[in-house]
Amino acid sequence: MSTTPITFPNAHGTLLAGRLDQPEDTPRGWALFAHCFTCSKDSRAAVFIARALVEAGFGVLRFDFTGLGESGGDFADTHFSSNVDDLVAAADWLRARHGAPALVIGHSLGGAAILAAGARIPDAQAFATIGAPFEPEHVTHNFGAQVRQIETEGRATVQLGGRDFTIDRAFLEDVRGQRQAERIRALRRPLMVLHSPIDKTVDISNAGGIFQAAMHPKSFVSLDDADHLLSRKEDARYAASVIAAWAARYLPATAQPQPGSAAATDGLVHVAERGTGAYTVAITAGAHHWLGDEPASVGGDDLGPSPYQMLSAALGACTAMTVRMYANRKQWPLARVSVALSHAKIHARDCAECETRAGQIDRIERFITFEGDLDAAQRQRLLEIADMCPVHRTLHSEVQVTTREGLPQ
Repeated sequence: MSTTPITFPNAHGTLLAGRLDQPEDTPRGWALFAHCFTCSKDSRAAVFIARALVEAGFGVLRFDFTGLGESGGDFADTHFSSNVDDLVAAADWLRARHGAPALVIGHSLGGAAILAAGARIPDAQAFATIGAPFEPEHVTHNFGAQVRQIETEGRATVQLGGRDFTIDRAFLEDVRGQRQAERIRALRRPLMVLHSPIDKTVDISNAGGIFQAAMHPKSFVSLDDADHLLSRKEDARYAASVIAAWAARYLPATAQPQPGSAAATDGLVHVAERGTGAYTVAITAGAHHWLGDEPASVGGDDLGPSPYQMLSAALGACTAMTVRMYANRKQWPLARVSVALSHAKIHARDCAECETRAGQIDRIERFITFEGDLDAAQRQRLLEIADMCPVHRTLHSEVQVTTREGLPQ
């Protein structure tokens, strides 16, 4: 799994912080995760769920709402509707940069937010709530006696999870004005409701309200003895594994080449855009799969080696294999060979041994280490053999590349 920190602006231009978690192969789909009230993208539940989803083949965007975690803005100026706006901004960023959020997951008040945002994320294929309240106003139960103070004085400091948060009257008015039942009924997309029957923060009756309001297809999963925050890794991983298995039913089938498929047996190297990121490509050679990319410094996501790194790797691999074959045939005591390479563009005039005298040329420097009880003559001969590896010869010979559209018939 690779994790990349990202930022994106919300509707007001405030920069929100997020993390993009991705599997090594092309994701089967993208998931958007909304954290619980006053939590963050780095909460235990968010991290555990994201990891489990990545293991199941999903890419995941988790982010901090305005004023929380690493995101900008002031929490005191936010409310439920602004959280919904942040969620839509996250979906827009994910869609534009990597792919539409096929799966949207919300924890606690984040679950209420994804249901409220559903109509504004029309390309999402499935939704899942975890410990979500039926009505957003439920969150005011956490404010205790301060509710009266907020109503009369305009704002108050509320302690939540051991931290102080400023809540103002606009927040109360906003959560009380949400028409959540109508939104849930109008969602009309696959919905999974996950809830613990012993949840003391948002009791199980809220799951019943969501489930009753939703139209089919809908599913309910009991999280048994889990707490509201899913603070135990096994509870979060169980929730994620169930969501992943359920959501797969509603997502397009992946197009990964399988052993025995045409792409795996036609003898070609297949390279195709991954459908995510700016430059990321999926590479298939027989039964082998890997990613190619560009570094972040040039706008890539750095999810795989660059083309020139793969070119250097091809030379290094060929060098090590050729040297090994020769040493084995001669029965020389070569314990291990390793190769390090660097590639650069240099001015032709700086290369005394090059025929080209103008412009720039490519220079690959190769450093070979031989381990074993070899004498000086053997080491020198292995250096000469390294220059005979087939890839080395290809790089020094005339190469013809022909290009035509489509696949060979």
